[in-house]
Amino acid sequence: MEAVVGEENLERALRAVVRNKGAAGIDKMTVAELAEHFAANRERIVAKLVAGRWTPSPVKRVEIPKPGGGVRRLGIPTVMERLIQQALLQVLGPIFEAGFSERSYGFRAGRRAQDAVRAAQGYVEAGKSWVVDIDIERFFDTMNQDLLMARVAKVIRDKRILRLIGRYLRAGALDGGEWEPSETGTPQGGPLSPLLGNIYLDPLDRELERRGLSFCRYADDCNIYVSSEAAAERVLGSIGDWIERQLRLRVNRAKSGRGRPWERQFLGFAIDREGRITIAERSLQRYKQKVRELWRGSQSLTSAELRDRWRRWLQGWWGYYRLAENRKRLTWLEGWTRRRIRNCFLAEMARYGGPQECVAEVGGERAAVAGRGDAAWILVHVAERGDAAGLVERTAPTTPIPGSLAACELVGDSPAQPPDTENRTSGGVGGRWGLSPAPDPIEDIAAQG
Repeated sequence: MEAVVGEENLERALRAVVRNKGAAGIDKMTVAELAEHFAANRERIVAKLVAGRWTPSPVKRVEIPKPGGGVRRLGIPTVMERLIQQALLQVLGPIFEAGFSERSYGFRAGRRAQDAVRAAQGYVEAGKSWVVDIDIERFFDTMNQDLLMARVAKVIRDKRILRLIGRYLRAGALDGGEWEPSETGTPQGGPLSPLLGNIYLDPLDRELERRGLSFCRYADDCNIYVSSEAAAERVLGSIGDWIERQLRLRVNRAKSGRGRPWERQFLGFAIDREGRITIAERSLQRYKQKVRELWRGSQSLTSAELRDRWRRWLQGWWGYYRLAENRKRLTWLEGWTRRRIRNCFLAEMARYGGPQECVAEVGGERAAVAGRGDAAWILVHVAERGDAAGLVERTAPTTPIPGSLAACELVGDSPAQPPDTENRTSGGVGGRWGLSPAPDPIEDIAAQG
């Protein structure tokens, strides 16, 4: 505990929480207010932690939609609890990290989802042409707390730390003003949750290694690669039974399955018949859904705001999916995207007399577009040339619309997590790529882009 409350460790934790931003918890204290509050109460907080008398606050219950349907129940801790959890993570993380499997990639320093996908590609190239996809039902909500604490206690002997982690697990949640007990699982939302998840699933990694199986695990997403359909059937049944018996978790038999690498997806990607990494069909459908949302007609945003929001999101999306080697579908996807953007501006132009009036206002001639069905396309290209200064607040943008996805430059490193799994263990509290907690769904992805 003395290492946790050390001055340097707490200052580093404070900077991490402030940098990661995120929503307020049940006390409504914001990240901007945390530094002043902590400075004023530091001695009291440290004294309670050292004496083992710190009582965590309940998390704020939030439900967000899952990409595949349904909702995910998250728990957002207060910013003060996030600071303490981050301080714990900075001390406990390196201790447990040394014992984790090399085939575990989720929420670990220096490891990214793309690394797991490349490892999966290596298995396929080595002749492992069948994949077993294990889906654990509501993993973070159903972890057995006694099993988890027993595994933590094998490594950590300080009873104050063990007591504090146990209190975090049992702190409960406030949902609409009513307190809910938390008898199982760990809240998805705190910096400590991903580490606890990896600790809980480490025995699964060891069992797979003991059996000599080739696998990649990213948090609770686990793919196992074998050489035949018969082996896939056998592994699917035996590993599913082992998880339910030894880890006391429930395997979703409907979503789990076996198939060829090009038939199953892993972290938003698939491996095609030639062994190349490609974007999974489900990921492309989610992309199209997001484009429809961002370029919906009659939004109360200026064209410049629409453009900037789109660029931020596209950079984050491509920063992750540029790993794909087979990009044939992207050519069609780019054309589809441009049509959606033109339709958005066409709907806006209809409010001001149609495309002909708008082109005339920026110096064009009505006759140039009269009777033509591609007037919206012409107007967009007028805007791309920078001639639409008079319509900044009305129709087309004044700078080029992002064109080729491959030309979409990324600032900094590629995002470490799939865009549709970013909130699995973050609860919208913010985070660093490749470390816990995970980033916010859209804005933090954009910021990393």
